[in-house]
Amino acid sequence: MESEIMYNASHLSCPVVDLKISHHPLTMRRVVNVVIAMERIKNSLAQALQSPDFRDENLLSNLLESMVEARFVTERFAAQPQFTRVAELPCSVSDSQKRNLVLVNDSLKLHAVMLQGGSETRQVHLNMSTYRPPPRTEGRPVALCVRGTNYYLSCHQDGDVPSLHLETVENKDLLASISNGSDMVRFIFYKHDTGVDLSSLRSARFPEWYISTSDMDNQPLQMSAQASSYSAFSFQLQG
Repeated sequence: MESEIMYNASHLSCPVVDLKISHHPLTMRRVVNVVIAMERIKNSLAQALQSPDFRDENLLSNLLESMVEARFVTERFAAQPQFTRVAELPCSVSDSQKRNLVLVNDSLKLHAVMLQGGSETRQVHLNMSTYRPPPRTEGRPVALCVRGTNYYLSCHQDGDVPSLHLETVENKDLLASISNGSDMVRFIFYKHDTGVDLSSLRSARFPEWYISTSDMDNQPLQMSAQASSYSAFSFQLQG
């Protein structure tokens, strides 16, 4: 249905200017763009409109410039690309030295430990949430939770360098969709296949940093500034 939007510039100290838009803008965004353009004309062209040399094409040119500027502002503040959760997979994880992960409750850290016979019950298993990545993303985005808990691995800067943490997430729905530029990206890691049954885990928030283990046994997982044999992990999916 065709309709008209009228804008009257009679409040300017110049001859009356009427702008007619014969088609409805349809969306609030377009209405806002029109209003921005009109306000810009009101504020910046009051003197120019009084000039005998000011023509219709001058008005059109300024209107188009206003629309371009409004569109730029709208796109600049558009929603960031999203990480969207698509699945959650139970898995066990070991490092390249065949050490398993053990939860140390006192420090709330995951340690890489060479478990001896009869101590396998200390091993923790993870739930790996996989995400549909934003465009031009390298690796598979994942979030890692200690199974049976609300503890999620996260990477954020605590001091001079990024560090690895276990954070409690009471509402897991908060991790269902994560904006690329939000603080929640600290829970996202890129899983890169680096060899047969081996993958690295790179922080999405700090792309140069990887989850790594120590060369010594029974030490906590940590963030490392470069990939190495100690930043390779084996993921075994479980039924």
